[in-house]
Amino acid sequence: MKRSTLKDYKQRMLRVLLYIQQHLDEQTPLEDLARTAAFSPYHFHRIFRGMLGESVKEHIRRLRLERAAMRLKHSDMPITRVAFEAGYESHEAFTRAFKAMRGVTPSEFRSRNGTYPQLKSLSQVHFREGGAIDDFEPMTPGGEPMEVKIERLGPMRVAFIRHIGPYDQCGGAWEKLCAHLGKKGLLGPDTAYIGLCHDDPDVTPANKVRYDACCTVSDDFAPQGEVGVTVIDGGDYARTTHFGPFDKLNETYARLMGEWLPRSGRECRSAPCLEFYLTDPENTDPEDYITDIYAPLEPE
Repeated sequence: MKRSTLKDYKQRMLRVLLYIQQHLDEQTPLEDLARTAAFSPYHFHRIFRGMLGESVKEHIRRLRLERAAMRLKHSDMPITRVAFEAGYESHEAFTRAFKAMRGVTPSEFRSRNGTYPQLKSLSQVHFREGGAIDDFEPMTPGGEPMEVKIERLGPMRVAFIRHIGPYDQCGGAWEKLCAHLGKKGLLGPDTAYIGLCHDDPDVTPANKVRYDACCTVSDDFAPQGEVGVTVIDGGDYARTTHFGPFDKLNETYARLMGEWLPRSGRECRSAPCLEFYLTDPENTDPEDYITDIYAPLEPE
């Protein structure tokens, strides 16, 4: 397999940014953007957020608002039409979004046309003149380098309960699973508690997010009722450790996918990320949670 480099990741992300820029008024499925960049749909959005510092939706919304600002500044197009072409169905919603970005209302922005600082053109938003690949610089959060280790895991047979909904409401699935296994005496010191994260909450609507609460079990364990059994694929994984509350996990994912992965020479394969919970949330303060994140990698 060809080893990916930072330049390769930058080239692929540049293709996506140019595609979005050229199709700014279209509703482009995330799968199509992932295909444009030749990234796994499972991980494309986290790679995008990690490298750009914003989600795809935030990126598109910002470009549309910046285009709207140029139209307000350089044309006499009615504000209602500018709002509609920016993707807003009402003048009020457009005004709120525009003021949040620019600090003034659209009409105030237009009235300051002669004195307001010059806005960059869309072609300059992420690239210098000419759009050279080397001009696109991924986000670099700074601070200490992220500690990541590549580990090879064997297949893991797990009992699981599927949760559909916001990640912060998955506690019920864990309670049912642990109660079921606990009654059978199947929770021991070697049991691994694993979250199988099928969806990115920045992409999938909260009420559609799929999450499996999993515990490792032996080969003779049989599914029963809503407790299912599956095998998590083995292979190479990139492991990093997240310290702190679960609602900050996305920040660690962004660094892993946007900072470490493009410089690693590796590619993510199409499989969910795994979260190994190393602390008991019932007896641990959120600030002291320890979670190992495993991102699945293509074989070298």
